[in-house]
Amino acid sequence: MALTELKKDLAEAEADVRSYLANSEEYAKLKIFKVLMELVITFAQTLLIGALALLALFLLSWAASNALNVVLESTYLGFLYIGMGYILIAVICYFFREKINAPLLRKFSKHYFD
Repeated sequence: MALTELKKDLAEAEADVRSYLANSEEYAKLKIFKVLMELVITFAQTLLIGALALLALFLLSWAASNALNVVLESTYLGFLYIGMGYILIAVICYFFREKINAPLLRKFSKHYFD
């Protein structure tokens, strides 16, 4: 009698463990899907906004170069000064790249571990 009840309890425990593992697997799949979709959406938004911002920056740079061309009376110097400004910005970003990485890691780790 006790042996029959023990077998029954073990069978129920095994069924519960199998159910738990199946549910855990489904949860992991949903979690991975959620994180991947957030990553894809963030990437797409960044790409779209970045492309539009780059186009706007190009047009503004062209306008600023042409304005400098008129003031300096030299086509070469107007474009040179704008180009040197971008090189200066790139060098500053290079030196502060560690401070840029920390907020990005914080943002993406928040999405992943939620």
